[in-house]
Amino acid sequence: MPFAIRIHRTGGPEVLCWEEVDVAEPAPTEARVRHHAVGLNYIDTYHRSGLYPLQLPNGLGLEAAGVVEAVGAEVSDLRPGDRVAYAGGPVGAYSQVRCLPADRLLKLPEAIGFPQAAAMMLQGLTSAYLLRRTYRVQPGDTVLIHAAAGGVGLIACQWAKALGATVIGTVSSAAKGELARAHGCDHVIDYTREDFPRQVRQITAGEGVAVVYDGVGKDTFAGSLDSLRTCGMLVSFGNASGPVPPFDPLLLSQKGSLFLTRPTLMHYTARRADLVALGADLFAMVGSGRLRIEVNQTYPLTEVANAHRDLEARKHTGSTILLP
Repeated sequence: MPFAIRIHRTGGPEVLCWEEVDVAEPAPTEARVRHHAVGLNYIDTYHRSGLYPLQLPNGLGLEAAGVVEAVGAEVSDLRPGDRVAYAGGPVGAYSQVRCLPADRLLKLPEAIGFPQAAAMMLQGLTSAYLLRRTYRVQPGDTVLIHAAAGGVGLIACQWAKALGATVIGTVSSAAKGELARAHGCDHVIDYTREDFPRQVRQITAGEGVAVVYDGVGKDTFAGSLDSLRTCGMLVSFGNASGPVPPFDPLLLSQKGSLFLTRPTLMHYTARRADLVALGADLFAMVGSGRLRIEVNQTYPLTEVANAHRDLEARKHTGSTILLP
């Protein structure tokens, strides 16, 4: 029987359990996939800790790539042997084999390998909807991307630069700053040493940026608002430093009729057509060479607890994969 990582209670990395699981034949609308690589993402720590509650016991993980082993009777566009990848749920990617809805799977182009696919699906699709749907970046825009050396950050910086934007990125160290510069950042701010809203105002001659993409949350929220131009948009898409506390919406008016949105990939890909379209955007960017996907950390799936510890300690740059 195959194995998977499961949790029976919420908490720290110690709650992650390597367990034997029974994987049944796929239901009529499902496919059974044998994973070759699994993606690690910060949202996985939210599920593990209980910040984003799951019904327990449950698996973890939202992203993987592998090969279809079997399909249900009503699945017509997939067959055994197809190379596929997915992101966004349902949870359970931390596994060797699993069944999941076939309409959540995207066929992989031959040029994209399993490690690269597992490293890019969630972060790449997130970047796709953020930059092309939530706020559609235009040539000449100036944008601020927090955690620019992280998984989403490195992809989003490259993509925004390819779209003709001026890219400002925040990082937490000199080494991460160099990495961000190598991936499209025109200006890098070390937010541990510098007042990033003040730096943004200096870079933009006092105007502020068109949009802030903020996956950090509590620690950067106020500064993100202060970095926006009049009628700018704050896209708050993550909580790496903790959730943003409640605030009076009047603040948005006082700071320049600002827009605030809290989007999720799940909503932007709920319709199959939208998922396929975003996937096509991502695959085209990678295929063109304008978007480099780099796997900077690899762990055996059995050592996922160490991967979570390192991720939460901000030791990671770029993308991380787990090998089943």
